[in-house]
Amino acid sequence: MKMSGGVEWAVHCCVVLTAASEPVPAARLAQLHDVSPSYLAKQMQALSRAGLVKSVQGKTGGYVLTRPAAEITVLDVVQAVDGAGPAFVCTEIRQRGPFGTPPEDCTKACPVARTMAAAEAAWQASLRGVSIADLVGTVEQDSGPEALPTIGAWLNTANSSGG
Repeated sequence: MKMSGGVEWAVHCCVVLTAASEPVPAARLAQLHDVSPSYLAKQMQALSRAGLVKSVQGKTGGYVLTRPAAEITVLDVVQAVDGAGPAFVCTEIRQRGPFGTPPEDCTKACPVARTMAAAEAAWQASLRGVSIADLVGTVEQDSGPEALPTIGAWLNTANSSGG
């Protein structure tokens, strides 16, 4: 399954938002990840439309998660950014050409469509089984328990210092 680059950015943003003690501006998140502020803002808007983050207005505004990280799955983020539509869409190619199967004989999905549907179901189940909180735990294991608090403090200096 191919995902857009925005998915990676959005997942990383959700992980680091768990460490912030106040709303984080999209520009600050873009600075942290050294990515395009305008493109990252689009990913944050997608997360907001999906109800995973909310935008807080005002001088110290920015983004915050809308629910605990344990209740947001990686699949939630993927679907917010890339959409929830199927990765594979069967066009019933078996009904075409000189040996095409008549539509009335196509009472179940072809083996190709069934295989693709099974792969997508497994992929979705895998992503549904990992929460943002799980990723936070992995970051802590890989980078140490101070990694995210250090990032959180850095993210929050944008609002406390006015920039």
